[in-house]
Amino acid sequence: MITINAILKAKPDKESLLLEELKKMVHPSCNEEGCIEYRLHKSLQDSGTFVLYETWENEEALRLHVETDHYKSYRKNIANLLDVREVYRLEEVLP
Repeated sequence: MITINAILKAKPDKESLLLEELKKMVHPSCNEEGCIEYRLHKSLQDSGTFVLYETWENEEALRLHVETDHYKSYRKNIANLLDVREVYRLEEVLP
């Protein structure tokens, strides 16, 4: 399994636009083969900061995810809305 933790910070005054684009990703991503979990979170401390927490069965499932039309559209649509984008590929250390 591969877990992705993506931290996205909106540019000033772009928070609501970024949130709308992120929401569009949840349903289609959850329905992809190989998706175990796909959750969107909003920071309680830092306005405009969102966190995606994703778990994929394997590298192939993750590769297919980034090749989907909805992912490509999402990346294009958020390009001018982001101040910061940090993506971490994680593996579990202890169950």
